Amino acid sequence: LIRTLEALGAALMPGAPAASVPAADNSLVWGPGLEANIVLPVRFFYIQAVDGSGKNLTTSPGEKTFEVKIVSPSEPFTRIWIQVLDRQDGSFLVRYRMYATYTDLHIHVLLQDKHVAKSPFILKGPVYHEGCLCPQPVGSVWEAHMRCPQSFAQIDRDLSLYTTVDPDLNAQEIPQRFGQRQSLCHYTVKDNKVYVKTFGEHVGFRIFMDAILLSLTRKVRLPDVEFFVNLGDWPLEKRKPTEKLHPIFSWCGSNNTRDIVMPTYDLTESVLETMGRVSLDMMSVQANTGPPWAEKNATAFWRGRDSRQERLELVKLSRAHPDVIDAAFTNFFFFKHDESLYGPLVKHVSFFDFFKYKYQINIDGTVAAYRLPYLLAGDSVVFKQDSGYYEHFYKELRPWEHYIPVRADLGDLLEKIQWARDHDDEAKTIALAGQRFARSQLMGDSIFCYYFKLFEAYAKLQVTEPKIRKGMELVEQPADDLFPCACHRTTAKEDEL
Repeated sequence: LIRTLEALGAALMPGAPAASVPAADNSLVWGPGLEANIVLPVRFFYIQAVDGSGKNLTTSPGEKTFEVKIVSPSEPFTRIWIQVLDRQDGSFLVRYRMYATYTDLHIHVLLQDKHVAKSPFILKGPVYHEGCLCPQPVGSVWEAHMRCPQSFAQIDRDLSLYTTVDPDLNAQEIPQRFGQRQSLCHYTVKDNKVYVKTFGEHVGFRIFMDAILLSLTRKVRLPDVEFFVNLGDWPLEKRKPTEKLHPIFSWCGSNNTRDIVMPTYDLTESVLETMGRVSLDMMSVQANTGPPWAEKNATAFWRGRDSRQERLELVKLSRAHPDVIDAAFTNFFFFKHDESLYGPLVKHVSFFDFFKYKYQINIDGTVAAYRLPYLLAGDSVVFKQDSGYYEHFYKELRPWEHYIPVRADLGDLLEKIQWARDHDDEAKTIALAGQRFARSQLMGDSIFCYYFKLFEAYAKLQVTEPKIRKGMELVEQPADDLFPCACHRTTAKEDEL
């Protein structure tokens, strides 16, 4: 229901006139952050402003319209940081990060001191915070709480190439084949503890994989599983499906490789570090989508570094057609000798300022451009270059429904921009469909579900026991001494009763 409501967005009821005022009784409040059992780094829910006649507001009634307070009756002070994000379309995203675990939580959603919808919402505790090590012992129970989909098509596709997986054999063969030239992590999850051994020189990116595995194992008991993660940009398994394949987990896939794709390290970190280390995440974008569609600049916009030849071509096109495309480099690294041709460099632009423009160009870098989730979450229309690279969700996107496709060589980019200018309503419809997709499929709960379903499905293919191999080290859970939590779970059987 949550996903359905969110996917429908402001289409739940007919739109209200711009001047209408929200009514506390009619306005809607829903979402995963109203349920104790959905543990996320940052919990979130939605408010839809509805007027007295039952019509949805489709423009903002003002960012301070709704007030949200979260209290715990048994605690005089709650350490919870709350933000109410105005999505400018009559709806609000409320997000909150808990720094401690509470017995019960009462969420008050107020409109001029009057409770909205069924407020106060009572979360029967314990309500665990992100740092609490208290895994749900039964995976299927956790999936039901999280409302994970039955399956993800990309996982099914990736694993269809493997009838079985032999951890013993892989532990010997994969390091021999890739360990010298590539940067890899060899992970074993055993009894819900994470162990790792690294291969190669550049292994700094293992922090992202460590972090998601530790976060998952705090929330749910993972099956015993042993696998290899590629820490580099490019997918590794180039053999044909008819040859002997080695299962390698990567953050990016490609049409001519057979790697098993996970959500990118960038999207994963933004989920874990929302309201923390990162400022660009799938929630903050929703409150920073720039001016309304009609007031956006009808120019195609792009900023980035010189990590692909087509990016040079894009800047060249921009120079020839500055009234159509505004594209420039903020950094030169790969084609330094061409800087005089494609420079000068321009200042870094805040990502949120991209949305002053109606048309966003998504063009590959070294591999897929990992900014696509954030571009889709804005309310500009995305022009996506045809590409052999893909992230975990690309196969669910449909050209002309969620984005406007552009040839790999950008040969039809000008023509497609002109089409958008001539068909403004259709372009806006595509922009909103892309936004709905991002809002419903790429939020934190979906990312956790994806990782869990992937490890669960992969674990079932194993024909030998995952082992803690020689040279592996335990990846320790971070200490939470300031706010330790007492886990109420005892046995799996008891938890299901």
